[in-house]
Amino acid sequence: MKDKATQRWNTYESFYIALGEYKVADIVVTHHAVLRYKDRVGPANSHTDTIATELWECLKQGRIAKYYRNEEDVYVIDNDLVLVAEFAELTGETDITGNPLHKMIIITFLGKMSETIELRDLKSYYSWLRHSRRTTLMKNSRKRK
Repeated sequence: MKDKATQRWNTYESFYIALGEYKVADIVVTHHAVLRYKDRVGPANSHTDTIATELWECLKQGRIAKYYRNEEDVYVIDNDLVLVAEFAELTGETDITGNPLHKMIIITFLGKMSETIELRDLKSYYSWLRHSRRTTLMKNSRKRK
């Protein structure tokens, strides 16, 4: 998602925004992320382009931060909206010093912390979820015997 407001952006170097150790020059939103966005976050008529544009603006304004310091894939917008993202290097794209630029791939939107209390502590939520699934599987295996 190149910045549409920037004039002559390709004359000297590609436009990027730093997010942690990554230099984000493009945002890709997966189909699954669009479905989760419609279910958990925004209006039903949201499209990939509108979501990517909104994320690009959040990135430019510095409103996206890591959820945990050591986690690299979970991010939070405005201390409320939790999303999962991965980063991949853009082939043939470097900054002026030769460092690689990255594309931010949005995997899914987990939801808003203000609406879903479990999102406030993801580690305990995921451990509880794994435990409940394991218990369900054990109960189902007992029924089959």
